[in-house]
Formats: sequence, C-alpha cells, structure tokens
Amino acid sequence: MEEKEFDYMNVIPLVDVMLVLLTIVLTTSTFIASGMINVSLPKASAEHKEILKNQTISIHKDGTIYFNAAMMTPDQLSENVMGLNRETPMVIRADRDIRLQRYADVLDIINNLGFRKVAIQTEKGGEEN
Repeated sequence: MEEKEFDYMNVIPLVDVMLVLLTIVLTTSTFIASGMINVSLPKASAEHKEILKNQTISIHKDGTIYFNAAMMTPDQLSENVMGLNRETPMVIRADRDIRLQRYADVLDIINNLGFRKVAIQTEKGGEEN
C-alpha cells in the first residue's frame, strides 16, 4: 500500500479556532468597556470629587439668553453662574445669525468669572447654499 505525499496543510481548523478566540476577546472587551460586567469595587477613605454636569448657555437668534433653558438677562446670567464651581464645563449654543457682540458679551461674563472649560456647540455640515 503506497502512501500519498503530503502536498498541503489544511488550515481551515486553525482559522475556525482563531475566529472563535477573536469573538471571545471582542465580546469580553465590549462588556468591560461599557461597564456591563458587575464588579465589586474596593472602597477608599479618600474624598470623592463631585461630578460636574455641563451647563448650557443658549443664545436665540433674537439675542435672548437662556441658561439651562431658563430665559435670563446678562446680569441674571452672571449671578446664576457665579455660584458654580469654576471647573464646571460650559457649553455655549449660539444661533448662527446672532450679532457677534451678544456672543462676545456672554463669553466675557464666563471668562471674567474664571471658567476655563468652555465649548461652543456646532453642527457638522457641508457648504451652505
């Protein structure tokens, strides 16, 4: 009885095993990243930092200022923002058609009070018609 020569190596089982391992790694990393795996965290005696929520300042195209959806004058805005932690993130949502001076006034209030985490919300868009 004559044996056949070994011409090639069958790699299909190797590929199957690698795909199963890849699936396990990706599934596990997804659960870890999204926090879906219950983990009992250790306790620490150190004081916890407070979690700071974004504060939103909106400027309507007619120049009206809203702080967290409440209509305000610039003086009222200054009073309301004064009591916040200076590390609080501020998001300014200004209509594209407002006068630049109104935007500069709001930004001046925020900067003069010492807030440094200020962002301007924009939309991603192409060319305007």
